[in-house]
Amino acid sequence: MGLAGADRILSIVATVLFSFALGILTVVVPILAIAVGYSVVEVGMMVALAAVSQLATRLFLGALMRRVPDKALLVGAALMIAVSCALIAVSDALAIFVLSQLVQGSARALFWTSSQTHAVRMSTSSVKGLTDVNLAAGVGALLGPALAGYLWELSAPLPLIVGAVAGSAAVIPTALLTKLPVFAPERATGGIMARGLWRRPGVGAACWMNAGAGAWKSLLDSYVPIVLSLAGQPVAVIGILVAIPNAAVLVGSASASWLRRRGNRMSLLTGLLATGAGLAAAGPLAGAAVAAAVALVVSGIGTGILQTVGPAIAADEVHPEERGDALALTGTVRASALFLTPFVMALLVSVVPVAGALVTAGVLVTLPAAGGIRRKDLPSHAEPTESGPCRTLRKNQLEAREKKVPDDNRND
Repeated sequence: MGLAGADRILSIVATVLFSFALGILTVVVPILAIAVGYSVVEVGMMVALAAVSQLATRLFLGALMRRVPDKALLVGAALMIAVSCALIAVSDALAIFVLSQLVQGSARALFWTSSQTHAVRMSTSSVKGLTDVNLAAGVGALLGPALAGYLWELSAPLPLIVGAVAGSAAVIPTALLTKLPVFAPERATGGIMARGLWRRPGVGAACWMNAGAGAWKSLLDSYVPIVLSLAGQPVAVIGILVAIPNAAVLVGSASASWLRRRGNRMSLLTGLLATGAGLAAAGPLAGAAVAAAVALVVSGIGTGILQTVGPAIAADEVHPEERGDALALTGTVRASALFLTPFVMALLVSVVPVAGALVTAGVLVTLPAAGGIRRKDLPSHAEPTESGPCRTLRKNQLEAREKKVPDDNRND
């Protein structure tokens, strides 16, 4: 097995373990908070805290990846997710909940952006590398919530202890990953918002796709379990129903390469419409487990498309040394959606039932699809860029456009 193959396996194992621990947290945090007496709005704010931490961390990730190898960031993220699980396993005090959510948010930012950049640089194409990351993440996100529900029935702290062990175990494969050089400072854009990075062809569309995926993840981590609980579903069933859309994300991610060959615009529209429509339907169907599962499956497939094709478009439309900034930008947009969605839901819940608020949120997710039909800045090219650390770029690859960029500066 070659260097790239061994690295790919290590990356997949690390991602499964990290996502497994995170999946446990997504189910246990809202249910535990409700069980110990926190209100629905307070639970939403706890989820928002994780998003704030993730957003703040992502703002500095572009610069950080020009100083610290992604391998080191991944090791740190694995340790942090273990700490997040361990904290609320020992105490349900508000201060501990807050600290756990802040640590979790930073861990998510470090792990997902670093794992994406590492996969893109080690893979033969951006979309293939990101598909590996998202499929592995989907497996962990499937197993974590499903197991959490059953472990909860045995003991409330037990799933959190298991999550802490999984996070700690993820340190081993991340520490064995290939150490890649940091991104070249001379190719720095000056930050994720500098020099109009978000206005680059395709990058803006990728941001909309990540925003939809972020809103979906925020709702699945907080209000979807609450809606299911209020509809009378037992904890074990809730765990399964949260795991089902995470399994559907695997289908969406696996279909990303095929769908992108049909055009980037088709990926944008299909992903946003499926994600939003599925969420909107899940609210009124929460009392019927099978019907709710179908709606959540549709939303999960849409999200798998969004979170795989979106970052791939962004990575392919910039210089290879700017990929860290591009992926940090799309990740920041995702984190912003994670942060804002609980606030929007808190406002909606104050005037309509939780199920109705979920319907409204689903409709809002679909709105960017209308603008996507007329977008002029979304490249229609269907073939993904191919590049890797051990490959020589060919003339027919998209990255050949690099030749048009002066060595001393890059024009917007």
